Amino acid sequence: MKRVSLVFLMLAFLAAPASIFAANGGIESLKQTGKAFASVARKVSPAVVFVQAESMQASSTQQFSSQGQWPFDDELFRRFFGEDFRGPGNSNGSQPRREIGQGSGFVFATEDGFLSDRSYILTNNHVVENASRITVKFQDGREYEAKIKGSDPHSDIAVLEVKTADLPRLELGDSGELEVGEWVVAIGNPFGLSNTLTVGVVSATGRTTLGINDYEDFIQTDAAINPGNSGGPLVNLNGEVIGINTAIFSRSGGYMGVGFAIPINLAKGVAKQLVEKGEVTRGQLGIMIQQLTPELAESFGFDNNKGILVAQVMEGSPADKAGLQQGDLITHYQGKVVENIGKFRNRVALTPPGTSARLTIIRDGKSQVIKATIGKLDENLVSSDSTTVNSDEIGLSVQTLTPELARQFDIPSVKGVVVTQVVQGSVASLAGIVPGVVIEQVNQQTISTAAEFNKAMRKSNKQALLLIGSNGRSQFIVLRW
Repeated sequence: MKRVSLVFLMLAFLAAPASIFAANGGIESLKQTGKAFASVARKVSPAVVFVQAESMQASSTQQFSSQGQWPFDDELFRRFFGEDFRGPGNSNGSQPRREIGQGSGFVFATEDGFLSDRSYILTNNHVVENASRITVKFQDGREYEAKIKGSDPHSDIAVLEVKTADLPRLELGDSGELEVGEWVVAIGNPFGLSNTLTVGVVSATGRTTLGINDYEDFIQTDAAINPGNSGGPLVNLNGEVIGINTAIFSRSGGYMGVGFAIPINLAKGVAKQLVEKGEVTRGQLGIMIQQLTPELAESFGFDNNKGILVAQVMEGSPADKAGLQQGDLITHYQGKVVENIGKFRNRVALTPPGTSARLTIIRDGKSQVIKATIGKLDENLVSSDSTTVNSDEIGLSVQTLTPELARQFDIPSVKGVVVTQVVQGSVASLAGIVPGVVIEQVNQQTISTAAEFNKAMRKSNKQALLLIGSNGRSQFIVLRW
C-alpha cells in the first residue's frame, strides 16, 4: 500500500508543474491575442475619421418598424446616421432646420502632385447624402473640410476628397478570401465616441436580397457596431480593410450581435470609378432572373440546383442579341460559377460596358457558351438583371417599372413595380394577380422600386394590403399567407 501511495504522490508531483504550465500557457496565449488587437488599433486608428455632415433639410435616415414575425422585421437594419445626432431645429417642420449627422470613414488613397495634393476617404452614401458641409476629424486632432468626390446610392458608397496628401491611409485587403469564423475588428465613432474599437468574427459572407441596398453582397459580423460606426472600416488582423460597416439588425436601435459590412472587393470597383469619373457606370445584360429551386430544376429537367434561371429576355437587349433565351440556366459567368442572383447581378454590374462576356448555360440538357457584349445600365433605372422573388410564400416576381417594361406590358406611365411572373396555384395567383399588374402600394405605403417592395413585404405580418393597377383601373386586394 505504501508503495502504491508513493507512486500516486510522485505522479501528482509530476503533473502539478504541467497543470501550472498549461494555465500559464493559456494566459500567455490570451495576452498574445490582446497584443494582436492592440497592434491593429495602432496601425488602423490614425487613418479612421470622424465624419460630421451638416444639412439644412430633412434627415435621410430610414426608420423601419413592424410587428411582423420575420427575423429582420422590427426596425429593419436601422441606419447609423441616426436622429440622436440631430441639431436644433423647428419641431413643426415648416422651416428648414440645421441637422448634424455623424458617422465614420477612412483614408484609402492619396495623390501627390504640384498644387494638387489630395486624399480620398471612403464612407457610406447615407452618412453624407444631401450634406451642405462635411468635416472630417482625425485621431491626432487634425480637422479638414471635405467635399463629395462622388457617391453611389445604389451601393451606399461615397468618396470624400480632402486637399492634402499628408495623411495616413489604410491598405485594402481581399474580402473574397474571408472565411466564416475569422477574427475581424471594427473601428469607428459609435454614438460620437471617436476611435472606438470592437472585436468579433465573420458570422457569414455573401448576404444578399436583404433589401438594404440595390447591390448587396454583405459580410455579416458580430463585432459590436452601433449608430455612428457607419462608413468605418472592418479590418482583418493584418490591419487590411475587408469591409465598410453599413447597417445593423436591431430591435432597439443598438447592437444586437448582427451587423453588416459592404465587402471591400465590391467597394473597390465603385470607389475607383467615383475617384476617376465622379460617378459609376454599370454593365447590363437585359434579363430578368430568378433563383433555381429544386422544384424548378425538376420541372426544367436540370440535374442539379446550381445556377440561375432566365425568366425573361428584354427585347433588343445585349442578352437578346447574344441569343440568350427564356428558360436558359446560367451556370458560369466569365468562367466563374454563378452562385446566386445577388452575386451574379453584382458581377454583371461591375463589368465595363462594351466588354465581351462569356456565359455558360444549359439549354435542352446541353451545356454551351454564349458571348454577350455588355451594355450600359441607365442608373436612373433599376437593373433589369434581377427580380424580387417571393415564390416560397407569395409566388410572384416583381421588377421596378421602367419605360422599357411599361412598353412591353403596355402600361401607362405610373410609379410602382410590375409583376413579371406568378407561380400557378400560389397565394398571388389565387388572389387574381397576373403578369403585367402594377403594384403601387403595400400596406398604404407608396413604393417605387423592387427594393422598396421587398422591404414593405418583409415588414408584413403574413398579411399585406396591396393597391394594384391593371387596364387603367386601381383596386385594393389583401394577400394572406
